[in-house]
Amino acid sequence: MSTIIEAAARILETEAHNGFSTNAVAHKAGVSIGTLYQYFPNKEAVLGALLARETAQLLSHAELALEQPLAEEAFSILISAAIEHQFKRPRLARILDFEEAHLPFDDATRKINDGVTDVVLQIIGRLGSRFRDTDQTVAQDVIAIIKGIVDAAGSAAETDSVAVQKRVRRAVFGYLSLHDKRD
Repeated sequence: MSTIIEAAARILETEAHNGFSTNAVAHKAGVSIGTLYQYFPNKEAVLGALLARETAQLLSHAELALEQPLAEEAFSILISAAIEHQFKRPRLARILDFEEAHLPFDDATRKINDGVTDVVLQIIGRLGSRFRDTDQTVAQDVIAIIKGIVDAAGSAAETDSVAVQKRVRRAVFGYLSLHDKRD
């Protein structure tokens, strides 16, 4: 199954949606179309599995933030994870950002997204009750700030991850009224 998902990723990176079909994915993966259909009923299911894989990798990196005792350092790692995720395979990330907005989430993808929110909630919990809004609202805002800037940088095909990181840190730290020791 992972071979099929990686084949889909490679097709999207090289040919975008124009070359993306279940037949193309099966061919690239070196499996029969029947084998592909044993795992995935259609190309949207393949896309969903690819999106889940990529989001799970982001969550895995984001969870490393929880090892940091200070919220500022935890947010720095979270931001780095989001940027690394976008810049590692930028064309694939841009296509999946588009697909994420159009595909309905299955339970697995929803659970992974909830995991990212949970990481942010745990970090926000370290800051005490300093916000007028609920922690859930603050977490959603922080995720939107990070995602918005990182996705915009990806869409603009930016290559300077350090500059993007500085902008995201300024926005997140400013929103949370945190002092950024790196500036």
